[in-house]
Amino acid sequence: MADEQLTPKEIVELREEYDASQIQVLEGLEAVRKRPGMYIGSTSSEGLHHLVWEIVDNSIDEAMAGHAESIEVIIEPGNVIVVKDDGRGIPIDIQAKTGRPAVETVFTVLHAGGKFGGGGYKVSGGLHGVGSSVVNALSEYLEVDVHKNGKIYNQRYERGAVMYDLKEIGTTDLSGTEVRFKADDEIFQETTVYDFNKLATRVRELAFLNRGLAISIEDRREEEPVRLDYQYDGGIKSYVEYLNQSKTALYDEPIYLEDEQEGITVEVALQHTDGYHMNIMSFANNIHTYEGGMHESGFKTALTRIVNDYGRRNKLIKENEDNVTGEDVREGLTVVLSIKHPDPQFEGQTKTKLGNSEVRTITDRLFSEHFDRFLMENPKTSKKIVDKALLAAKARMAAKRAREVTRKKSGLEISNLPGKLADCSSKDPSQSEIFIVEGDSAGGSAKQGRSRLFQAILPIRGKILNVEKASIDRILANEEIRSLFTAMGTGFGEEFQIDKARYHKLIIMTDADVDGAHIRTLLLTLIFRYMRPVVEAGFVYIAQPPLYQVKQGKKEVYLDSDRELDEYLKEIPATPKPSIQRYKGLGEMDAEQLWSTTMNPENRRLLQVTVEDAIEADLVFDMLMGEKVEPRRDFIEDNAQYVENIDI
Repeated sequence: MADEQLTPKEIVELREEYDASQIQVLEGLEAVRKRPGMYIGSTSSEGLHHLVWEIVDNSIDEAMAGHAESIEVIIEPGNVIVVKDDGRGIPIDIQAKTGRPAVETVFTVLHAGGKFGGGGYKVSGGLHGVGSSVVNALSEYLEVDVHKNGKIYNQRYERGAVMYDLKEIGTTDLSGTEVRFKADDEIFQETTVYDFNKLATRVRELAFLNRGLAISIEDRREEEPVRLDYQYDGGIKSYVEYLNQSKTALYDEPIYLEDEQEGITVEVALQHTDGYHMNIMSFANNIHTYEGGMHESGFKTALTRIVNDYGRRNKLIKENEDNVTGEDVREGLTVVLSIKHPDPQFEGQTKTKLGNSEVRTITDRLFSEHFDRFLMENPKTSKKIVDKALLAAKARMAAKRAREVTRKKSGLEISNLPGKLADCSSKDPSQSEIFIVEGDSAGGSAKQGRSRLFQAILPIRGKILNVEKASIDRILANEEIRSLFTAMGTGFGEEFQIDKARYHKLIIMTDADVDGAHIRTLLLTLIFRYMRPVVEAGFVYIAQPPLYQVKQGKKEVYLDSDRELDEYLKEIPATPKPSIQRYKGLGEMDAEQLWSTTMNPENRRLLQVTVEDAIEADLVFDMLMGEKVEPRRDFIEDNAQYVENIDI
């Protein structure tokens, strides 16, 4: 065995060989292609759409700097993206450090561009600040045309590599930049297909956030192209009006203010409605800060303080009354808060939380000054704002009393779970699931058919309260809603704690008819309004029970619609004659059928509820469940489809 042992010299040589040949140094765009997730988050659909925003952000920066007035986004056949603007055009002169044209440097060198060093742009968007070169690295090909100085300059790249030097290809009387790229399917293996609605929603958002900017999106993939044009001279004030379109506002126009301090611009638009839900949308350099941050904290603190100060000064809040809380002041409030910062610092799980501490003080100070002045100058509107907060405070106190009473009776605490809940034996939330089942008979079958180890059953009777039209004290007085809050263990509203969730699957199981759909919508409204983090965490599902059972000999098949039934009957032999059972409700299925069709993880079909676009979801719930009939009728007419055999 001695001859197989390595000598010290051989060990040193082996180590040197390893150091020299096996350590990879990833240079430039090669690093992006090797680790795309580090630059765009993921190579899923989310990352694919992010490519578009990195290019659009460059055009937005031109607009924010006052050099561009319009932007076009086009999806061409084959999922090729084109972004055009009428800005100054990316510089084409030689960049000193690289010795190459500036436009080539922007698309081929990481961290190159006018956003670094503060010379080119005062503030800029773009989540990662690496934009163009990353898109280029992750594209099968990218072409750029620069309209500048009466000439058109062009360059093409393939998977980040320069195909030819920048060249002149014509003359022009325009200025601006046009970028055309196709995402690389070697990188985006899940999909390279763009979702038009997703892109259009963000384009509309950018139009709201950049007052007066004309921005369009066009889908040319089908025979009939679809084009949407957006331009809002009211900016975020128009955004608040849009968000409140199906609500009843307490005063006619949103309150709007804009100011600047230490190079940081703060814009706020807000309007109270007669509803119960707060909708606050905050942005930093056009990036939606879903997780909030310092600008939101500063705004909320100032809003609560100024409303209380005004209420005290004008005797609207009596001496023997407590101050209204932030929750009271924000009830029924829609806010769009947008700040522009030369050096934003993002943190949080998804890098959508603004961390700059100075922003809190500046937002607080600027908003306080303007809002205080507005309240003094508009006493009628001010009284409505204070009265709304006082009413919310009364409901909050009533809800608190109701909670204390119900704790004694049935409990809103985990130690005292609702009596009708058939809990599972597993204590591991990631393995546990709860079925919210319509009706006692379906609840009985579900309890018998379930796996007791990991499946809990909570039957609800009839249609629960429509929370869109109810205050918190009325909501907590509802036994069915209380049972759901208690069973989940998370609390609700602003006190919600996702880490206390007792189940990581909340499955709504209702009949496949109109009543079942209504109950499902009521439950989804409740969850969206008071337990929204469970939707965002991907914990909410809809069970899809079948409509038909077809038996032929020993074979059993379950089908979902009349169309599926017709197609299936054409495919099978006429003999032996198939027996067809139509389920009018879950209660008609016995425990075994319910398990095998709807509850067994091996073969059930669950539809996961996601909030791709929280704003659109918010508007839809307002339309479907709110007071106003007109928007609801328009929405249903626009979205209704022909439905066969409705059970009434």
